[in-house]
Amino acid sequence: MTANSTAYKAPGTSGAGGTSTRPLRRRPAPSARRSGWTPWLYLLPALVLLGGLLVYPIYQLGLISFLEYTQAQVSGGEPTTFQGFGNYTTLFGDSQFWQVLLATVVFAAACVLATLLVGCALAVLLTRVRAVPRLVLMLAALGAWATPAITGSTVWMFLFDPDFGPVNRVLGLGDFSWTYGRYSAFALVLLEVLWCSFPFVMVTVYAGIRAIPTEVLEAAALDGASQWRIWRSVMAPMLRPILVVVTIQSIIWDFKVFTQIYVMTAGGGIAGQNLVLNVYAYQKAFASSQYSLGSAIGVVMLVILLAITLVYLRLVRRQGEEL
Repeated sequence: MTANSTAYKAPGTSGAGGTSTRPLRRRPAPSARRSGWTPWLYLLPALVLLGGLLVYPIYQLGLISFLEYTQAQVSGGEPTTFQGFGNYTTLFGDSQFWQVLLATVVFAAACVLATLLVGCALAVLLTRVRAVPRLVLMLAALGAWATPAITGSTVWMFLFDPDFGPVNRVLGLGDFSWTYGRYSAFALVLLEVLWCSFPFVMVTVYAGIRAIPTEVLEAAALDGASQWRIWRSVMAPMLRPILVVVTIQSIIWDFKVFTQIYVMTAGGGIAGQNLVLNVYAYQKAFASSQYSLGSAIGVVMLVILLAITLVYLRLVRRQGEEL
């Protein structure tokens, strides 16, 4: 044994041959054991709040999706019965559900790509302009970000109004109705979603760019790299954790768009041609009083968003990024 080892002798033995020694085990002090619970005590109020605002509503949403819950059950005229997966069978057997799901995925993907492209481009632009233009652009972007969705949708409806809107007059489109056609209506809503969503990406990415050492960017410029090459080979890899956050946030926001579609297409467009899942769930639950089907659609949306988020995070972690 070394001089620094701590040992004790078993009772009735000597330190000579035949003795047995064991290392002295120290029990953690009571204060050390208590300190392990300290972080959870600080987090307890937030966990209770999240449990009330998230866990319980999700539980109720899932529970109603397994019941027969219509206006008759709400009013007490008929008893609530357990349907199992009957509501999901009905939902998946509806061809309109699959059409709306496809439209939602395509529309959300277009919104996310447009938001990321515009937000990242303007974030780079902010690093290239002087202080006054940068301040003006930041204030304009934050104003769009702070505008309520229903207010922004109403303003955009006026701008593109076929009778009084200035956009048709400037473009010489006459009385062209943007909300009459399916694709033109989706394009109009996409522009409004882009207008109110890109500031979050712009501000977040701009903050990340400002954190990159200027020596790295100057070295890339001295090596003759173009602005696009600097972004692709230098900035984007260093900003990947930030880009992951803004991408996931954009997917969640754009996949569950409701207000813009509902206001700008009058509840989903002509014959439901502009329905997305959120508006479709609203129609099933409140317009048709099929609350169980609306809840089933909500559960499907929740599962899809969780799956997309987990897959995206898994792909990023495979590339060796720490989040």
